[in-house]
Order: sequence, then structure tokens, then C-alpha cells
Amino acid sequence: MKKEQKTLLTALLLSAPGPIVTGISVILSHSATQTADFLRRTTELVAIFISWFIYRKLQQNKDNIEQERLEHLANWVVGGAMSLSGVLMLIIAINSLTTYKQSGNVTMGLIIAVLGLITNTWFWLRYRTLTQEEYNAVIAAQQNLYRAKSYVDLCVVGALAAIRIAPDHLVTKYIDILGSVIVSCYLIWNGFNVILKKKDKTNAKEQ
Repeated sequence: MKKEQKTLLTALLLSAPGPIVTGISVILSHSATQTADFLRRTTELVAIFISWFIYRKLQQNKDNIEQERLEHLANWVVGGAMSLSGVLMLIIAINSLTTYKQSGNVTMGLIIAVLGLITNTWFWLRYRTLTQEEYNAVIAAQQNLYRAKSYVDLCVVGALAAIRIAPDHLVTKYIDILGSVIVSCYLIWNGFNVILKKKDKTNAKEQ
């Protein structure tokens, strides 16, 4: 098994428990940021699985046209997952302005977010190294995904830390919602960027 495929499989296995654990944290905390984070982790897990599956197919199929089609699909899946989760998070954040509930215990979610930040940053750097060694569209898309995941986790850690330190403060409500808005906007932007980059490369090849 190639190191790229091993990295994809490791990332998939480590990401698999994420939605379940984050879902439990949502029930305990009622935090808008955590709800948004749960949706993000779920859509990203689907994208990682499909990317791993496509990469395996690419190793088995040496037809150039089919390879390009699969690479294009991988970029659309990753970019689409980021954009979709960003839109869902933005809707939740806007809705929270009128239906905000004081957050409960966010300690579990904060621990998960910190661990996620460390893990996702490592994978981001790992995929960047693999891309520099030998370019592959699927691996490059994962590099973009994990860079986004790292930035988002940093934002989530900040928002949940504020809730943990001052749960009853009026400003905490806006920090929680602002955290969701920042995360959602970044995901939407980065998702479209992944899709448009692939589109630009395809157009350049055709010309």
C-alpha cells in the first residue's frame, strides 16, 4: 500500500468517531458553534471516505481520461462538502440570533476541538509534504481540506474556550455565534476555491 493511501486510510479511521462524539457534545452544551461543528465533521467524513475510495480506484485504473474524471469528482466532493457544511453552519448561526440558548457544559467539546486541531494540523502538513513530493489531485484536495479543518478547529477552540471561561456573560452569546459565522464563511470560500481551482486547471489543459 502506497504511503498516500495509508495516510488517507489513517485520516478516515481517525475522523470516523468525530461526528458521534461531537453529537454527544452538542446534546450536552446546546452551543451554536458545536452544532455547526457537528455538521461540518459529518460532511467532511463523507468527503474523506469518498476521496479514499476514489484514490483506490485511481491506482487500479490507468486510463488517463478516467483518471481525470475521478480527480475532478474528488475535487467536487471535497469542495462541495466544505461549501455545504458552511451554508448549514451559517443558517444555524443566523437562526441562533433569535433562538439562542445559554450554552451548557462545553468541556467535552473543547477537548475534542483541541485534539482535532492538533490532529488536523498534522494531516495538513503531511498532505502538503506528499503533494510536494509527487502531485496528485486527490491528495492536493485533502491538503486544502485539512488546512481548512485546522483553521476551523482553531476558531472553534477560541469560541468554546470563551464559553467555558464566562458562560453567563452577555458577550459570550455573540462570541459563540460569531465563531459559527467565521467558520461557515471560511468553509464556503475555501470550498468554492477548491472547485474553481480544478476548473481553471481543466480549462488550461483544454486550451
